[in-house]
Amino acid sequence: MTDKISEVKNELFIIIDTARKKVCGEEILPQFNIEIPADSTHGDFATNCALCSAKAMKQNPRKLAEDITKELNLTSSFFDRFEIAGPGFINFFLNDKFYTETVSDIICDGDDYGKTDYGKNETRLVEFVSANPTGPMHIGNARGGALGDAIAEILKFAGYKTAREFYVNDAGQQVYKFGASLSKRYEQICSESGQALITRLSDAKNDISDTETNTRFADNEKIAQAIYSDEKTFPMPEGLYLGTDIIIHAKNYFDVHGNGLQKLSEEERANTLSAYALPLNIDKLKSDLSRYGIEYDRWFLESSLADEVPVILEKLKASGYTYEQDGALWLKTAELGDEQDRVLVRANGVPTYVVPDIAYHYDKLVKRGFDKAVDVLGADHHGYIPRIKAAMKALGVDPERVDVVIMQMVMLVRGGETVKLSKRSGKAITMETLLDEIPLDAARFLFNLREPDTHYELDLDLAVEQTSKNPVYYVEYAHARICSILKNLSESGFAPEQSGKMTFSVLEEKLLIRTIARLPEVIITAAKNYNPSEITGFCIELAGTFHKFYDKCRIKGEADDIVKSRLTLCLAAKITIANALRILGITAPERM
Repeated sequence: MTDKISEVKNELFIIIDTARKKVCGEEILPQFNIEIPADSTHGDFATNCALCSAKAMKQNPRKLAEDITKELNLTSSFFDRFEIAGPGFINFFLNDKFYTETVSDIICDGDDYGKTDYGKNETRLVEFVSANPTGPMHIGNARGGALGDAIAEILKFAGYKTAREFYVNDAGQQVYKFGASLSKRYEQICSESGQALITRLSDAKNDISDTETNTRFADNEKIAQAIYSDEKTFPMPEGLYLGTDIIIHAKNYFDVHGNGLQKLSEEERANTLSAYALPLNIDKLKSDLSRYGIEYDRWFLESSLADEVPVILEKLKASGYTYEQDGALWLKTAELGDEQDRVLVRANGVPTYVVPDIAYHYDKLVKRGFDKAVDVLGADHHGYIPRIKAAMKALGVDPERVDVVIMQMVMLVRGGETVKLSKRSGKAITMETLLDEIPLDAARFLFNLREPDTHYELDLDLAVEQTSKNPVYYVEYAHARICSILKNLSESGFAPEQSGKMTFSVLEEKLLIRTIARLPEVIITAAKNYNPSEITGFCIELAGTFHKFYDKCRIKGEADDIVKSRLTLCLAAKITIANALRILGITAPERM
C-alpha cells in the first residue's frame, strides 16, 4: 500500500540523522522535525535539525546547518538538492523519481490507495447515532450519522479492524414514557370526542371529489395533526411525548385492534402499545439510516443487558468504590475523575440510566474484547464521559480505552435566515424531511465540513446549488471532469502510460502530485483525531489543485509522451478523489 509521504519522510530522517551524527557525534541530541512548508518555494520538505541541535552543540545554528549539509548524501534518494534558509533551516527539493513513482504506485493501488497499516489491526467499535427509538430521528442524528460512519471508514482505511454499532435504548424510563404517551393518545382516539373528530374528517373527505384533497383528508396524518393541534379537547399530561408519530401509532393500532385495550390497566395498555410501536420505530430507524447510506454491523439492544446489570453492580460493589447513603447506592466517581459522586441505584431499588451504559461499555471492552470503544455523542452528553470512564476504572478497565467524540448542534439556514423549529417536538425537522430536501451526498459532505466539536449551520440553499460555491458539487465535478478527459482522449487513441516512463516538469503537475500523495497522511491524521473534516478539506484542496492543473496544462494536442503522462496523472487524481469520497460515503459521478 502506497504512503509516499511517510516513505519520503523516513528516508529523509535517516539522511539527516546520519549527517548530523557525522558532525555532532553519537551524543544524545534533541529530536528534530521534518515538515512540509506551506510555501513550496521554501522546498518540498524542511527540517529544523540545525536549530534544535545548536544549543547542545554550543554552535551558531546556520553554521551548524552548513556543516550538516556537507555530509548529506542524496544519492538514489527522492531528493536532488537542498538549500539553507533563514537562521538555519534546511530545505529539500524532490526529484523526478518521487513524481513518477507516486503516480505509478497510486494507479497500482487503485481502490486501496489511501489504506495504511498505521492501526496495526487494533480493533475499534464505533457507536454512533443511537437515537432514542421512541420517535423519529432529527437533524442532529443526521450529523451524527455522517460523522460516525465516516470515522468508522477512516479507521478502516488507517489499518484498524472496525465495527459499527447502534445502541438501542429499548428499556428504561424513556420506553416507559413512550408507552404512557401511546396509552394516553389511544384513550383520546377511543373517546367520544376522538371518534367524533375521525367521523367528521371522514365525512369531509367523502364530500370532496378532488383527488388530491381526498388523499389529504384520508390518511391518519391528518387525524394526528387535528388531535395534536386541539390542546383543549385532547390535552396531554406534562412530561409525555407530544409528537404526531405517537398519535399515528395509537390510531394505527386502533384501526386494526379496536378499543379492546380500554379494558386493561394503564400499565398493561402502555406495555401492549409499546410492544407494538417500538419495533416499528426501530425498523424505521434502520430504513432511514439505510437510505442515508449507513449499514451497521450490529444493533445492540439495551434490553439484552438485563441479566448483566446485577452482575455489574456486584462487580462495582466488590471494587470498593461504592457506598450507601439515604437508601441509595453510590459510586465514588469523584475519586475517579468525575466532578462528584453518582447514584447507581435509587432508594426505590431502581438502577439509574448510567448502570446499563456501564454494563454496555464493559460488554464492548471486556466481554467482546475491543481494544477501544469510540462513542459519537451530542454536546448534551459532555458530563457523561467522566462517569463512564470512572466506572471503567472501578471495574479494572483502562478508561483510556473509551474515546468519546463530542458533536455540537446543527442549525438549518434558508435564504440567509435560520429555519425556526417548533418548541413542541411534533414539528421538529426530522432526518427524513431533511433528506427529502437536499441530496444525500450534500448532507454527508456538509455535515463533515467542520470539526465535530464546532457548531454548524447547514445552508439548505447551498446544499442544492450546482455551482462551485457548493463544495460537494465542486469536488464531484472535478471527478466527473477527469472521467470526461479520459473518455475523450481514449476515443482519440490515447491511454494512460503503463510503462512508468513519465515526465512531469511543470509546476502545476508537481503540485497536483504532491497533493494526491498526501491522502494516506491525511487519513492517518483524521484517524488520530476522529475528524472527518480532514478528508473534506483535502477533497476541496485536491479539486482546486486539479482545476488549476487542467487550466494550465493542456493535454490534447501536446506531444504523445506529454499526453500520456498527463493522462496518467489524471487517472491518479481520479482514483484519489474517488477513494476520499468513498471514505465519506459519497458517490464519485462520472458525468454531471
